[in-house]
Amino acid sequence: MTHFFVIKLKKFRPMFLIFILSLCTALFLWIEGESDFSVFSTKDNPAALSKGNPNDSSVALTFNISWGTEMVKPTLEVLKANDVKTTFFLIGEWAEHHPDLVEAIEADGHEIGMMGYRYKSYIKQDIGQVRKDLAKAQDVFSALGFEDIRLLRTPSGHLNSEVMDLAEQQGYNVIQWNVNPHDWENPGTQTIIDHVVKNTNNGDIVLLNASDSVKQTPEALKTILPKLKDKGKRFVTVSELISRANAKNNEVHD
Repeated sequence: MTHFFVIKLKKFRPMFLIFILSLCTALFLWIEGESDFSVFSTKDNPAALSKGNPNDSSVALTFNISWGTEMVKPTLEVLKANDVKTTFFLIGEWAEHHPDLVEAIEADGHEIGMMGYRYKSYIKQDIGQVRKDLAKAQDVFSALGFEDIRLLRTPSGHLNSEVMDLAEQQGYNVIQWNVNPHDWENPGTQTIIDHVVKNTNNGDIVLLNASDSVKQTPEALKTILPKLKDKGKRFVTVSELISRANAKNNEVHD
């Protein structure tokens, strides 16, 4: 004989909703707590870095360059005038054609990271193509004297687990961001300033651009840099942000 059990959902719905909300809240708090010092990934759970230590006043400005040459020098000039060191993520194809500008970026004390060889989404390619793109980019940067580039930002920041696993296997630290004023859209100098100054907090990674599509960023930087300094923020490269986060992590767990 078959028995059928009927549950009166109306009776249990309020309790069920409360349970789900409580579970989501607990999960969110756990993730927040775990992510404070989660710089990259665990052995079994590779992840990209989008923020450093929230208890450290350091912030990292990062610049993507995928094409053009006109906006690089104005950007470098503002950074130099404000004594700020940053990290530039370059497309291998661009670096290959503009070694003089790569040299200028390094000569000013900025860090070099890469975005692969061609600016094409990694999640729109099969993993074999991604592997070839990374290898070609590494060859280019090695030929330019950057044999040990470990910082990788994927084109458009597109990632999936397969790409993340490949990057980890090849020893790359994948870098994302958590402040993005969309400066490539040229929304207005003041709009860029307001977004970055308002939203940049301890440990943040700010995404900016220095390709030719960007027309307002150098001017915006003239205000952003001193304002963030006035807020007590210290500008560091991504590698230093990682190092400082790891140091804080060790202090907490020792």
